[in-house]
This record gives sequence, structure tokens and C-alpha cells, in this order.
Amino acid sequence: MDTVRLTVGQATIAFLKNQFVERDGAENRFFAGCFGIFGHGNVGGIGQALQENPDFRYYQTRNEQSMVHTAAAYAKMKNRLSTFVCTSSIGPGATNMITGAAAATINRLPVLLIPGDLFARRNVAPVLQQLEDPGTQDISVNDCFRPVARYWDRINRPQQLITALPEVMRVLTSPADTGAVVLALPQDVQAEAFDFPAELFGRRVWVVQRPRPDTALLRKAVEWIRSSRKPMIVTGGGTIYSGAEQVLAALVTSTGIPLAETFAGKGAVPYTLEGNLGAVGVTGTPGAAALSEEADLVIGIGTRYSDFTTASKTAFQNPGVRFININAASFDAFKHAALPLVSDAKVCLEEMLPLLGDFRVENDWHLRALEAQLAWDATVTELYRDKHQLPVSQAEVVGAVNMCAGPRDVVLCAAGSLPGDLHKLWRTRDPKGFHLEYGYSTMGYEVAAGLGARMACPDREIYVMVGDGNYLMNNHEIITAVQEGVRMTIILLDNHGFKSIGSLSESLGGGRFGTLYKYRNAATGSLDGGNLPVDFAMNARSLGAHVIQADTVESLRQALETARTVDKTTVIVVETDLMKGIGGYAWWEVAVAEVSTMDSVRKAYAAYRESKKRQRYYM
Repeated sequence: MDTVRLTVGQATIAFLKNQFVERDGAENRFFAGCFGIFGHGNVGGIGQALQENPDFRYYQTRNEQSMVHTAAAYAKMKNRLSTFVCTSSIGPGATNMITGAAAATINRLPVLLIPGDLFARRNVAPVLQQLEDPGTQDISVNDCFRPVARYWDRINRPQQLITALPEVMRVLTSPADTGAVVLALPQDVQAEAFDFPAELFGRRVWVVQRPRPDTALLRKAVEWIRSSRKPMIVTGGGTIYSGAEQVLAALVTSTGIPLAETFAGKGAVPYTLEGNLGAVGVTGTPGAAALSEEADLVIGIGTRYSDFTTASKTAFQNPGVRFININAASFDAFKHAALPLVSDAKVCLEEMLPLLGDFRVENDWHLRALEAQLAWDATVTELYRDKHQLPVSQAEVVGAVNMCAGPRDVVLCAAGSLPGDLHKLWRTRDPKGFHLEYGYSTMGYEVAAGLGARMACPDREIYVMVGDGNYLMNNHEIITAVQEGVRMTIILLDNHGFKSIGSLSESLGGGRFGTLYKYRNAATGSLDGGNLPVDFAMNARSLGAHVIQADTVESLRQALETARTVDKTTVIVVETDLMKGIGGYAWWEVAVAEVSTMDSVRKAYAAYRESKKRQRYYM
């Protein structure tokens, strides 16, 4: 057997740079490079290997959590067919990546994390940043990744790499099992040499399979659809990752079945497609809410049915409602006691469509969907209209960005009140035009993810919409964007507080406690003084961005047009009204204090008890 003598770090990079994926005959390299921050846990191993492999490009980032978000956003834009490696030192560098790993796994996005680890030989323990446990020597902070990783391994001997690396690729390229993969590498092992089999480093192509549905179950699903009177489709992210957009549109057009979209599924069909009700669930449109309540059959495609999709199990109220779930992951396909079609979404719909033959929903049901769609479109137009009042509303900002964006441009957001408003209001024309991280609702995802989205799709304009709270948590990858010459437009909404959680606090009787950016009031001891003097324009400018300040809708429109002509990342700062919202949100279960001295809390708890009466198990 031919061998090659390499360090574990060198062998890891040599393997990763020769991994390819293929789907439907199209082939591409799986890893686009490596994000990293070096320290004593990885500089002499993975860092040295990257230095002598310039064809596996290294990107310098500013925060370990951020680089995982950047990699995940890149993978999302690439339909999970390509991603990045992220490497860190041991200790806080590693644990900083845990939030990013959780977000990637929850959103089913492939990222490979290689944190440095303790000395495997232990003779120098305790080393700097080591977490000692008196009950075992076989633990480090990297064990914290286990619950948020789809595959976790620690390489204590070089030869373990030979069997670990193929497992890494198996999970990363699996439509059903993908997520964060963690390969913990002790720093001494990273630098240790071994005679590895030469064939380990050969070019390998991983075929991303399209599993087909069980024939008997598919025929039964068709029977259920044909016998239904009020069916509806809920489309999730799996539809887009599968590339099933065209066949889904054909299904909706030929059958007249109304369709509603989750956060990850928005854009699977254009907002103009007849029967597209738009957002579903807590942040859903009135039409989606009304038809969800009456639907006797829900066809879930590539959705995991989060509580926002089901409105905390209150959305679907028909006593006889049944579910058909099309999903590559059996775990999701079986939810809600559904008829499970464990399958790739595209091939399943391609096989289902001809079996439905001339089936079409009853005309009244179809017309209700069309009327609701048109009515909501008119509402969106009104919400987008410039009211010429200051501060501007969040809805007006969304409208200005949406009207400036081209058909293939991308809006990107994560946590706060913006995701809900975007879910309701954004008119999506392209499957990749709506990029929301709402599985983990990660504050601080936006700027880092905007970098990844633009790296994945340099031919698209990326509009990052971020509130002041999220921006303050994680804005430093602006520097990386400037360093790498990556353009994006960041619209920073300055409303002096946490808009979403403030509103939620009010609904729970809390009166926005702890959610406003105010000085400490010396007289009352509370945070209810004047607004904090954060100069976001100066901050963004100090990070190297081009900065424009806007205060009116018209000045925002002009700023957006200018940003398209600037050759580097632009931050547009616009002050918005904290209290202006669009309303119409469905109930979402958040616990309310059962007893309280506050009358507002007692009233909120009474309303909470009433709302819970609508919850149900789908069996």
C-alpha cells in the first residue's frame, strides 16, 4: 500500500480539498475554503497545513461564532451543496462556535468545525484554558458541542483520521442528517506525523441522492388528496434545497391547492403565483390563517413544523384534519401522525403530479385563496406607502428596500421583529431572494451571514436588514467584508431598543421592562432615562464601511440607489419608530407568570389560559 507521510493537520486539509459532490449530473467542490482564527490550539497544526496549501483558501475572520454563521449562510445559498470549514483554537475560541453550530444544526445546514483541543498525551496538563474535571481526564470544553452537532469526534491517534473523515463527509452531504459536524483535534495530534494511505487523498465524489417515496404510500397520499375538500400546502426549506420549485408551481397551478410558506420555504414559488397565500403561522397573512383553520388536509413539503409554523399547535383547527408530509428526514415526515412520504421533495412531486390526473380543488376553496391573496397584496401596498411621518415605520423601510431590490436580489435577516414583518410583507420573486435564519432566531447572525451570502452569490445584491440590538451584538465581520472586497448593503434600523421583545413583554404584562436602550434613572433606579447616545454611523465607518444616514423614506430610497454604485460594503443607518407595528400576528405560546402582584400580568395570564384552549395534538 502506498503511503504519504503527513501531519494530522496536513492530512485533514489534503483530504478536504479533494471532496466533491454531485447531484443530477452537476459536480462541484464541496469546500470553498476555511475560515479561521489561530491560537495555540491550531496554529501549528491546521494553521500550518493551510499555509502550505494555498489552493484551499484561508479567510481571516474576527469572531468564531460569526465565521460559522458565514459558512452556514454560504451553504444555504448553495442549496447545501457547498460549505466552509471553520477552525479555532482551544478554549473560548472553540466554545464561541457553539452558538453557530446550534444554528446550523437546527436549520439543517452543513458546516465543518475543527476546534483545537487539549494535549492527547496529557503530560503537560492542566494546560492554559483546560477545564479540569476531578471525575475524568477524558473531557474538554469541546464536549459541549455534542448536543448541537450531527456528528462529533475527537482524534486522539493519527490513524483515527482515516475512518473519521469519511464519516464527516457522509453526514455533511446527507439531505436528511446534515448540520454542524465537529472534529476536535488535540494540538499535539494535529502536528504529529503518520504514514497515511495515499488513496485517502484521492478525488472523491459524493452523490447527493434523491430518495423516492414508497409506491403504496404515494398512491394512498393521492387518494387522500383526491378525497379532500379543503387541502392546502405548507412549503418549507426542503422544497428549495431539493430544487422542487418548478414542479411545486405546476402542482399548485394544475390542482388549485392553496399554498402557504414557512420562513425557510418563502420564495419556493413567486408571490404572484395564483393561490400563494404567503406567510403561514404566527407571522402569517390573514388568508393563510383563515384557510389553515379550515383545512382538512395539510400537505407539508420539506417543513419541520416549528411552533411558528403551527402557531403553537393552534393553526389547524379542522376536527378531521390530516397531514401528508414529504420530507427527506423520516423524523420530520412522521410528525403530526402524518402519512409519511420519506423522499426527496422534487422527485416525490414529480411522481405525484401525474397520479393526481385531472384533480382540482372545489372552486369556492380556490376562489377564497385568490381573494385572500389579492386582498393581502393590496394591504402590503398600503403598508409600503410613504406616510411622510417621522420616525419612519419598519414597514416603510421594508417597502423601500423591496422596491429597490431586483428580482434576484436577496434580503437577509434573523432575529427580532423584522423577520415577522419580512415574512408577511416581502414580495419574493426568486427562490433565493428571502434568506431568514429563524430556526434558532440568532441575534447577531445578519452581518456575518451577509458576507457568506455574497460570497456564494456575487452576482446578487445582498440586503442585510438588522436592528440596532442585533447589530450591537455582532457587527465585526464588516471588517472581513472590507478586507476581502465583498460588497453588501446593510440597512441598520435604529429604534433605541428591542422592538420584538419589548412588544412581547407588553403582551405578557411586563411593560417593555429591560428592553429599551435608556440611561439608568438615578431617582428611580430603573432604566427609563434618556436614549443612549450610540452613534451607529461612526461605528460602522470605523469598521471600514461606506456609511449613509437616512431619515425619510425618500432619503432611504436614494441611499439604496447610491449603495449599488459603491464598490465596498455600505451601511445605511435609518431611525425608525419603535412603537409602530403592522399587527395581525397569531398567538404564540410564551409562558406567563401564573401569580403576580401586577394587575397587567394577571390579565395577561387570563388571556394566556384562554388561548391555550385552542391547542391540540394532531393524531
